[in-house]
Amino acid sequence: MEKARSTFLQPGPVPKRAALWLVFLGPFFYLSYGGANWLASQHAHVPNVAFAWESAIPFFGWTIIPYWSINLFYALCLFINTTTRDVDVLARRYLTIQIIAVTCFIAFPLEAIFVRPATSGLPGFMFAVLGGFDKPFNQAPSLHIALLVVIWDHLRGRLPRGARLLWHAWCFLIGASVLTTWQHHVIDIPTGMLLGLFAAWLFPRDAGSPLANFAARGDPKSRRLGIYYLCSAVAFLGLAALCTPLSAAALLLLWPAVALAIVALGYFGAGPQIFQKRADGRATLASRWLLAPYRLGAHINIWLWTWRMPASVAIADGVHLGRFPRRDEVDRFFATVIDMTGELQRPSGTSTRWCSFPTLDLTAIDKTQTLAAANLIEAARQQGPVLVCCALGFQRSAGVIVRWLLISRRCEDPAEAVRLIERAGRRVHLPAESIHAVTEGMQ
Repeated sequence: MEKARSTFLQPGPVPKRAALWLVFLGPFFYLSYGGANWLASQHAHVPNVAFAWESAIPFFGWTIIPYWSINLFYALCLFINTTTRDVDVLARRYLTIQIIAVTCFIAFPLEAIFVRPATSGLPGFMFAVLGGFDKPFNQAPSLHIALLVVIWDHLRGRLPRGARLLWHAWCFLIGASVLTTWQHHVIDIPTGMLLGLFAAWLFPRDAGSPLANFAARGDPKSRRLGIYYLCSAVAFLGLAALCTPLSAAALLLLWPAVALAIVALGYFGAGPQIFQKRADGRATLASRWLLAPYRLGAHINIWLWTWRMPASVAIADGVHLGRFPRRDEVDRFFATVIDMTGELQRPSGTSTRWCSFPTLDLTAIDKTQTLAAANLIEAARQQGPVLVCCALGFQRSAGVIVRWLLISRRCEDPAEAVRLIERAGRRVHLPAESIHAVTEGMQ
């Protein structure tokens, strides 16, 4: 925080870059937001999406103060950075949110139906200023909430520990104020959160964009899987459009739609980077929440395929092969976990050494990742039992075990390695192309 504060106070490239972004973003915000408001006002009828029980939400005039405070934090956060790259990442998040939100406001305008009571004093003045440019349109996704997600995430890691609780509390007030000022309806909040998480996912702080190295895959199976996921995303999107007039809750179907669309991009060419999984098995906050519907489906799939099977089996010399483990299984039995999944994240709270080699499920085995993981096994087993896992323990992790058995000379050929695994009690699904990938380059 001291470094961030000194960057904010002293002249240098960071404040200059922040000022330039602010000069662009400020007018762009008011012009685009105001333009969308004006376009909505030209419609003879603008629909409303709300729950009947929302009329019970109380109006608290004083909450216009935390509501307005986001404008201060919007600008301030651009200056609280240590590098110009940090400034650019935050500004690109802001810009992404603005472009997508305004596009939604123009394509699907919605109107707030609450009529605020008369308010005096400072809150009354602030409501009057707000009403000068903010009409009762531009509802879902809530631009306020989307920006709040990004601003909260930006400052939470830069504040001293003692100040974080206060920051979380103030951000909660800002989030609640969109309802208690009668500026938004309830469904605007989760849709705004979804947009904010997407912007944070698209421009992560500590890595490049997950789409930066997109390259169309030549593998027909990857393309086919991408089409399946894309069709599923479109189906959820269609359900949201069809059912929203019946219930505002249908807009929540946008969450799995976005998650599945992102997974489709992974199979089309973005690769496992879409999961933003680090070497220690943990994923970014944005990835954890944004892709949660897909991960839930993955966990259900693991249970359906493996509930009658042992979690793992011993292959040789303290090396085990299995499905993705639970926390109690990890800490009780293994010193090291070699994880080949991209889609699943390390169980929280585990202290076991975790080595992640993210790969996509059901695609051709990644030769580089497989070799790196296989080479690690021999050193890791000296420290205690090793678990090599993927989602089901049938293919990606099995390929690593086969490679390890061959390079360590425990088996002479792939067929012998597969038989050894099957005798241990684990089914293996390694097609010919996967066997070739595993053994490529070996004498």
